[in-house]
Amino acid sequence: MDAVSKESVLQQFIDACGYPATGVWAAPGRVNLIGEHTDYNGGLCLPVALEQRTLVAVALRSDGVVRVHSRQSDETYTGSIGDIAAGWAAYPTAVLWSLALEGLPLGGIDLAVDSSVPVGAGLSSSAALTCSVALAVNELHDSPFNRDQLVQACIRAENEGVGAPTGGMDQTIALFAQPSTALLLDCQDGSTEPIPFDLHGAGFELIVVDTRVKHSLADGQYGLRRAQCLDAATALGVDSLREATANQAETVRDPILRARARHVVTEIERTRRVAELLRSNRFSDIGELLDNSHASLRDDFEVSCEELDVAVAAARRGGAIGARMTGGGFGGSAIALVPEGSGAEVIGSVSREFAARGWRAPHFLSATAGGSATRL
Repeated sequence: MDAVSKESVLQQFIDACGYPATGVWAAPGRVNLIGEHTDYNGGLCLPVALEQRTLVAVALRSDGVVRVHSRQSDETYTGSIGDIAAGWAAYPTAVLWSLALEGLPLGGIDLAVDSSVPVGAGLSSSAALTCSVALAVNELHDSPFNRDQLVQACIRAENEGVGAPTGGMDQTIALFAQPSTALLLDCQDGSTEPIPFDLHGAGFELIVVDTRVKHSLADGQYGLRRAQCLDAATALGVDSLREATANQAETVRDPILRARARHVVTEIERTRRVAELLRSNRFSDIGELLDNSHASLRDDFEVSCEELDVAVAAARRGGAIGARMTGGGFGGSAIALVPEGSGAEVIGSVSREFAARGWRAPHFLSATAGGSATRL
């Protein structure tokens, strides 16, 4: 497949719609360094925007028609403003629905979508799509909404429009990322803090291992974990698990809810500690925290899988100083923090383990902290 570029998506728009687009907008995928399943618990998370992006070429219409062409599926959805499509087109059409609820006077739109963000890899391809569409539509209507409001519109699009109960981390990093930084997001008050994350300057690489085990956040398991966290908070008499201590979490009587709460409160503390270490450029000290995060996600939150566990263990044997699954879980990707120049050894170690089990070869990418959604 040809590389994703502004020029290619503009040509795609012409091929699909028969006339030139008004412009092209892009939003990044993300990898979460640490802070998994904490966002909907009012906790802390530390995502990094990827250089891999979703691009949308856009032109407004005035006849109420919505057309969306995806290069990944080579299909065109055609519907009306206010309708939410099924399948892949649910995401862009849910954004239009959400913005219309906020009073944006949408008269119709044509969209062409192309992306270099792997789908189903836990790298937030969905938020890259929703945020690129939201930013494009907002700017084509003279920007009545600020980026905080666009984050909320995209969250509602996924939660209520698509039925994927995401917490808000993905949309926030897509719209507020800065190059060479991670973004410490406090999901209790919505505040953000850029955290220095110059991998090359610190002598490290961050390898993303896409296990190619596909998952869907709308399949019920993500929603179940969210409900269990709410039940645990209720059992403790707090509004969210952010307000609970590690000692309090151990008092939850139900063993499953106790484990869920234990993960959340310890993960919040791990995230706080990683941010502290990165502020001091102490990259080499965060490896154990990454390892502990994976163990907690595997054992207490139960969202890992065999492929992720094998990838993490093989990465550590290959020389990574720390590794963990990233994203919602049930498949997707793992990350490995690797001394610069040692990526090939880690990739080789993981590849050999997958081959020995007869699994499909994983995909790898080197994560570089990129910027936020923008017009190209």
